[in-house]
Amino acid sequence: MEDLIVTGGLGFIGSNFIHHIIQSRRDLRITNVDCKGLGSNPANVRELRGNERYRFVKGDLADYTFVRRILKDTDIIVNLAAQTHVDRSIANPGPFFESNARGAFNLFRAAQEERVDKVVHISTDEVYGSIKSGSFDEESSLKPSSPYSATKASADLIAHAWYTTYKLPIIILRCTNNFGPRQHPEKFIPKAIIRALTGRDIPLYGGGRQVRDWIYVEDFCAAIELTISKGNPGDVYNISAGNEMSNREVAEKLVKQLDGAEVRLLVAEDRPGHDFRYSLDSKKARRSLGWKPAHSFDEGLAMTVKWYREHVSWWKPIATGKVLSDAPWKEQW
Repeated sequence: MEDLIVTGGLGFIGSNFIHHIIQSRRDLRITNVDCKGLGSNPANVRELRGNERYRFVKGDLADYTFVRRILKDTDIIVNLAAQTHVDRSIANPGPFFESNARGAFNLFRAAQEERVDKVVHISTDEVYGSIKSGSFDEESSLKPSSPYSATKASADLIAHAWYTTYKLPIIILRCTNNFGPRQHPEKFIPKAIIRALTGRDIPLYGGGRQVRDWIYVEDFCAAIELTISKGNPGDVYNISAGNEMSNREVAEKLVKQLDGAEVRLLVAEDRPGHDFRYSLDSKKARRSLGWKPAHSFDEGLAMTVKWYREHVSWWKPIATGKVLSDAPWKEQW
């Protein structure tokens, strides 16, 4: 049995991936490493308590001594540890550097020293910046626009350097906007759902003209699993599901899913440096990994709305006024 470390496993994608891999790969023991930061929620993995193939270890990737110790005898790493909310990165960029750049550096350095067999580093489409037409492929240059995406691009460059210089067997996945169960209310879709369920209007930055490509989180988890088994060290794979639409279109679909709830879409102040459009070409992943999405956007959205309706006790303690604010980048974090 191999040992898999998932960093950031109390977060949205991390916890969904752990639930996914526990079911699909019974030959793996999973260690969830998380610092219990702002985006972490122990409730995300509550059902796994007592599972003999799962354990949780609290720790911060900014602490190299801790990282080196936890990686001993590890076979595989999936790095999902990150501060991810763009609005927070504008208000307070320091923690993003510590988590996303310094943390990645420590992890890759320790993985090299401990001779880990494979590292899958999870990145984002935001490292490429905005694109007016067409789609970014894996050879496109990195032009991040926000403090968040700059720290993620930094981690990608460190990963590339560690592969080139030290032959660390690392693979980078860059994915479009994930959505689904267990996503923190600070993100667009859960924030819109919760505001609607609590009788509040849905704010659209700059009118909601920005275009994103959406992927249901379970489909991305499947892509991560395929990367573990089929990914080529040193490669980058873009992951996208082809669900490109404006934020306004997403909000309109959401209101329909809420059975015609009395919800207005409001034009809100746009945040600084807001990229207009992200789009990724995922042909390489589909060809090399054999991956394709299993859920349409509408199917994923219906399941997501249902989950938030049925799990009020999960989101209510963390859906604070600051989190649901019309302009979170102006808040003190």
